[in-house]
Amino acid sequence: MTADRILDRLDQLARDATLEAAERWHARAEALDWIDRVWPVLAHDAEAGAAARAQALRQRLELADAMLHRRLRAAVRANHGPAVFRRWQQEAGLIDGEGYDALDELLAGVLRLADPGPDSRPLEPEMVFYQPTPARHALDMLVRSGVGPRDVLVDLGSGLGHVPMLASLCTGARAIGVEWQPSHADAARRAARRLKLERVEFLVQDARDADLSRGTVFFLYTPFLGTVLRDVLDALRREGMRRPIRVCTFGPCTRIVGDEAWLHTDGPTTADRVAVFRCVGQGSG
Repeated sequence: MTADRILDRLDQLARDATLEAAERWHARAEALDWIDRVWPVLAHDAEAGAAARAQALRQRLELADAMLHRRLRAAVRANHGPAVFRRWQQEAGLIDGEGYDALDELLAGVLRLADPGPDSRPLEPEMVFYQPTPARHALDMLVRSGVGPRDVLVDLGSGLGHVPMLASLCTGARAIGVEWQPSHADAARRAARRLKLERVEFLVQDARDADLSRGTVFFLYTPFLGTVLRDVLDALRREGMRRPIRVCTFGPCTRIVGDEAWLHTDGPTTADRVAVFRCVGQGSG
């Protein structure tokens, strides 16, 4: 894009007062991303004030986001989360692909997760470095697995707690995060307390030692592989022999879980979309 076209686009965005409307959070995210991408051109443009105008626009959009985030946090604390956030699933956009998008920015603004700091303990062999589940995939999982207020969702390898908190505030379900890193679990607990998410808890545990007896839905974003995954799948199989459970996976572990004879899914599975498995013999309802 030429410098002239960038300046024209900047003027167009600056004149668009509707960008500050609460419901235009997605358009604001796109505009802020565009400013970041063209900033080198704006910063060195010969036209005086181009960078200043872009910075003023950035501040306007960030202020509108901050106001929306405060309003949404207040709604969550007042137990209106399910009604407010039900529409997120409709706005999630394309489901496939493992990248992040505007919905993740919105969720980050609501949860306000603190940096867990540098004190993470070393991972054991076969444990996978943490990265958060993209919000659209978490929402896709909640809808397709039918999570509701009577469910207990257990996130095995919950990291900073995005999925348990999203599950609770969107569906009213009880949610449990099982996390190896104390620093991550502590950050998640603080965020849940600020939002008054009383049906969410975070346990610092090795997933192999976790009590799975309360769970009805289990989620794994490939937190471990090899013998660790094998041990956890064996424990889940024992739970599935006692009662109906659902197992939801995302990423490379889906292929391994899909080979389990005691689980079935309604269609083909791919690594770039959450797979929902049910116990063999369990109905699809």
